[in-house]
This record gives sequence, structure tokens and C-alpha cells, in this order.
Amino acid sequence: MARLEDRLRTVERFCARTDLRSYDPYDIWKTSLGFRVKDLYNRRRGAGLLPAAALTLFDTYLNNRLRWGYQAQEYPVVRAWAALALMNLQAANAGSGFLPVIRAHLDWLRSHASSGGSGLGWGIGFRQPISAGLHYEASLPLATMTPYALEAFVRFHALTGDESYRDLILGIHRFFDRDLQVMEETPEYLVTSYSTLQDRRVVNAVSYVMYSLSLLLPWLDEAERAAATRKIGKLYRYLVVSQRADGSWLYSPDGPPFIDCFHSCIVLKNLIRADRLVALPDAGAVIGRGYEYLLRSFRDPATGLFRRFSLENKPSLVRFDLYDNAEVVNLALLMGDRPLAAGLADAVEQAFVRGADIWSQVDRFGLRHNRNTLRWAVMPWLYALSVLET
Repeated sequence: MARLEDRLRTVERFCARTDLRSYDPYDIWKTSLGFRVKDLYNRRRGAGLLPAAALTLFDTYLNNRLRWGYQAQEYPVVRAWAALALMNLQAANAGSGFLPVIRAHLDWLRSHASSGGSGLGWGIGFRQPISAGLHYEASLPLATMTPYALEAFVRFHALTGDESYRDLILGIHRFFDRDLQVMEETPEYLVTSYSTLQDRRVVNAVSYVMYSLSLLLPWLDEAERAAATRKIGKLYRYLVVSQRADGSWLYSPDGPPFIDCFHSCIVLKNLIRADRLVALPDAGAVIGRGYEYLLRSFRDPATGLFRRFSLENKPSLVRFDLYDNAEVVNLALLMGDRPLAAGLADAVEQAFVRGADIWSQVDRFGLRHNRNTLRWAVMPWLYALSVLET
């Protein structure tokens, strides 16, 4: 009982704040120098490798606690996660009184939405060099960020019956329906873009679009529902045909290949949740193969934690990342694998939590880094706790 109360207090302590600014593991790359170095690395890996390594070492071992030259900021996805976690607590205890702060988070999201052209979405919150010749601006709405805000608005309606965000939800539908680009389409499957640009094919982004359209179906008219249902089927088929024989998915079929833990979890989560809404054909088998791969390929038997990569495309100092482990807890709960979720939660607290602080990464020397960085990955962890303990 004491552990339950401590965990719920931790969720409240972080999520019920009205100011959610925090530092971020990406801070070094948001600086002018960091942006130029990362862009150089993307364009000319050989020339960019040494300066990128130097900045990584500076950020990890010299400036990680001081945060000299960095600015704490708000992130849309943090507001969405905070609202969703508090709604889990509110649903478990109707007298808990979180509705005003939940509404404050949702109103913040409404006031910080970006236009995708026809609809509304949310970006990552900082400018990013993605690959050679491709940059994302801070407010560029993304297929991977917008679903969290959508889920928060839809969940708030389900929790309260409040209709005040209906127009916003319909605006999000226009983003997914009209603003994302078609990257590839065949009679069998569809691949949508990561942003409103004609940018890149990314498997987890396709899964987010599939889930978001499934979540939007009750809000649409008959013609819109029919069109969305057809698109969901083709997006799902892409996930089926891109699953490898061992059950895994590459992050993208383009560029240097890699397979990481938290993106694998996200694909599986979106499949589970979409299947519950629209009954995807043979989804159980697809999900089962993916889940087996995750357990087989990422779990560290010595610690019980889940590793970053099963297939790497560049060296990393990180041994364990909170984001990966938070998403495994979330996925395990969706799978009904509560023993794994509970055991992993204990292992996470042992590795990443010290007193009132939550750290986001453990390096190969056992050192902790990135204290209380909400976007990556304190908020995904708090959301997992809000599900696990309610």
C-alpha cells in the first residue's frame, strides 16, 4: 500500500503542475552549434563524426547536471501525457479533483496547436535536422506527436461528457485526412508521411495514423467514416507486410537500418488499440509475433530491464533508457501481462529513481544521466505508473 501511495503521489507531483517546463536530453542539439554539427553529421557522416562525439561527451559527462547554455521549455507531448495520466487518476477516484488542471493542460494544447494546412496538429517543440536536406521546424505538426493530444481530448470527452473540444478534434481529423502526404500507395497498402512534408517512410508513424483514425471514427459523418476505415485497412496492411519473419519491424525501410525497443512497443501498442476499435484481421497473430520478438531480443536477464537496440546503426553510450522501459510497461499492461509490468516497474525504480528525482538514462558505466527530463522520458514513465496503479 505504501508503494502504491508513493507512486500515485509521484504522478501527481509531476503532472499536476501548471508549469511543465523542463530540460531535455536533446538540449545540446537544440543549440546553434549542436544543430550545425548534427546537420553536418547527417550530410557527411565522416566529417561530422568527431564533432558529434565531442558534443555528446561534453553533454553527457560535463554539462549534464549544470545545463549550461540550455533552456528549459514546454513540450506539447508533455502536456498531453500529463493530462492523460491525471485522467487515469481521476477515473479511479472521481473525488480526486484533477479536472481543473487537466483542463488547463488541454487548453494549453489548444492554444499551442499548429496548422497543417487544412487541420490542426502538434510538433516536437524544437527544430531538428532529420537527414541530409530534411529539417523539421519546431511547430511542424507530426504524425507521431499529434496522436497524444488527440487521445487526451477524446479521453476528456469520455470522462466528462464535455463537448467543448469537438471542433478541435475535428480539426485533428483534417490533419490526418488531408495534411499528411502519401509516400507510397499500392492496391494493397498505404504509407503516409511523418509530417505535412513529403518526407520519409517510418513504420511507427504509419501505426500512429492508423490508431488515430480508428480513435476518430465515432466523431465522423458516414462518408468520412467509410473513407477513414478504408485508409485504416491499408495502413494496417503496410504494418503486416513490413513485419519481418522474426516478428520485428525496422524503424524505416529507408536509410541505415535499426530496430529499437520503444518504437517497437509503439507499433505494437497502436496495433492493439486500433484492433480493439475496428477489429483488424489476424491482428492477434501479428501482435503475438512482435511481442515475442520484444521479449526475446531486448530483455536483459541480469537486471530485468529492456535494452535500447536489437539492431544498431551507430554507437551509443546508453545502456538502458527509461523511455524503452516505460513503453514496455505500457505495452505489457495492454497485453494483459501484469507480472511483467509489475516486475519491470520495480526494476525501473531501482535503476532510474533516486529520492524525488527520476533519471532518463543509464550509461555503459552504470552512471545516470538526464534528471527529471519530462519529454524523454519521465512522462511516459508516469503515464505507465498511472495505468499500473489504478
